[in-house]
Amino acid sequence: MPLTPEQQAEIDEQRANPRPTLRAVSEGMEKHLYLAHPVLDHGLIRVVDYMGDDAAITQAARVSYGRGTKSVSTDEGLIRYLMRHWHSTPFEMCEVKFHVKLPVFVARQWIRHRTANVNEYSARYSILDREFYIPAPEHLSAQSAVNRQGRGELLEGEEAARVLDLLREDAMRSYDHYESMLSQDGQKGLARELARMNLPANVYTQWYWKVDLHNLFHFLRLRADSHAQYEIRAYANAMCDIVRDWVPFAYAAFEDYRLGGVQLSGKGVEVLKRRLAGETVTEENSGMSKGEWREFEGLWG
Repeated sequence: MPLTPEQQAEIDEQRANPRPTLRAVSEGMEKHLYLAHPVLDHGLIRVVDYMGDDAAITQAARVSYGRGTKSVSTDEGLIRYLMRHWHSTPFEMCEVKFHVKLPVFVARQWIRHRTANVNEYSARYSILDREFYIPAPEHLSAQSAVNRQGRGELLEGEEAARVLDLLREDAMRSYDHYESMLSQDGQKGLARELARMNLPANVYTQWYWKVDLHNLFHFLRLRADSHAQYEIRAYANAMCDIVRDWVPFAYAAFEDYRLGGVQLSGKGVEVLKRRLAGETVTEENSGMSKGEWREFEGLWG
């Protein structure tokens, strides 16, 4: 269960008591405020607070660049110009604070993005819930034979059942031992900060994660990509849906230039020019490494 009854009651109370404000409001984001969006089996993501909207981006750009933006007639056009030319500062004027419930192994990937403010649930002071991420059968894959950090063919039948049983048994056994080690019923027990080390990486943790829009877009460009690990991609996709409603002009530009765009190296540009001129370019005469050429052909044929 992503939310406890107490948490749901708190959310219902917050949404039932709106307050007037003079600050900029995004109607699209207001519908997401406080609501918990389920992710994976026990996870969630919800917006706790936000600042700014599309207008905040263009306002900052016009202060920053002055007359240089006068030729851009609309806010949408200006935002596309900023995204196209990698002007990052105006996007930093928008911020969002998420409450995220996620497996520890996903959190350890996520924390590699060091451009946000994070406050995580502490197992030194509190007892973690008996909740673990167990993959759905359609996401249970073997190790890829060609990619050291990727997945290969789907596990099926008895092998899939064996792996799922092991995951459940190990998770429950470790939590049973965790509980038995804790101080309770007048027993001394082991300190919480030590007992937690027995828990597996698929146990759920929670944190508040506050980030500006520029760095959020960088996170989403990497983690909403089809090559990202499924579990963190599930959170990124949920965030994409939220950001699309929050700043529709900015998200459309991001989707066009970052998610749907391609970055070429200098050698890649030269190869395309040579091809357009009618020349037959091969791996041997391209000047690219084998890996670069394989990626280039994957995009351009």
